[in-house]
Amino acid sequence: MKKVFFAIAILAALVLGSTVTMNSCKPAKKADTTKVDTIAVVADNTLTPKEKADGWMLLFDGKTTTGWRGYNKPSFPDSGWVVENGTLRCLASGNGEAGGKGGDIIYDKKFKDFDLTLEWKISTGGNSGVFYLGEEIPNEPIWKSALEDQVLDDAVHPDAKLGVNGDRKAGSLYDLIPSKTPEKPAGEWNKVEIMVYQGTVVTKLNDGPGVEFHLGTPDWEKMIKASKFKDFKEFGKIRAGFIGLQDHGNDVWFKNIKIKELQ
Repeated sequence: MKKVFFAIAILAALVLGSTVTMNSCKPAKKADTTKVDTIAVVADNTLTPKEKADGWMLLFDGKTTTGWRGYNKPSFPDSGWVVENGTLRCLASGNGEAGGKGGDIIYDKKFKDFDLTLEWKISTGGNSGVFYLGEEIPNEPIWKSALEDQVLDDAVHPDAKLGVNGDRKAGSLYDLIPSKTPEKPAGEWNKVEIMVYQGTVVTKLNDGPGVEFHLGTPDWEKMIKASKFKDFKEFGKIRAGFIGLQDHGNDVWFKNIKIKELQ
């Protein structure tokens, strides 16, 4: 009887082994390659067909300074600013604000109601700004009329610790309203959006909320009277003005500068 059981056990093992071998010889199921995720890559300083259809225009083509000139000047600065690797770069002077070689630049057209987007990258310890709704006042800097979306290395530049409640940090309405979203560190690209419509201004930093305010309202006037801008009669009064980029004497890069005028 023991021999019978032993023979049955051997037979079962042989059958099981052949089954495993047969299964292992079956070809592996091919991966489904019919579904491939694709991500559209949009080149810098270009417009997509949809953007063109929606009325967007480029303010910087990535190759030339067409459309830009020095503030209170007839042409683009001979030094201090360069087009470099698809960016509009302000060159560091080594002396900070006092040593800017090119000065602030503006796009040679006034805008009233608009949606503006751009990207900026700041050097370590750097400072700059994006001006909007500015006016050219002879012998006066643009910041005495224009609003400024702050560009700053918050981690190093001392301006980040000045002002009130962070209203000099990146993305803030400079010296007035702090941004609700932090910047990306020096050397990384930050995206800015500034929307102006019938006196309402809404900004974003890296797709997060920046600031929101309403020009000409009692709250706005009260805020200005309590600020460093109180003695500048044009500040915050311009309804159709220039867009500018600040030369603060530090390396800063800009690209993908696009605008859509709002009707």
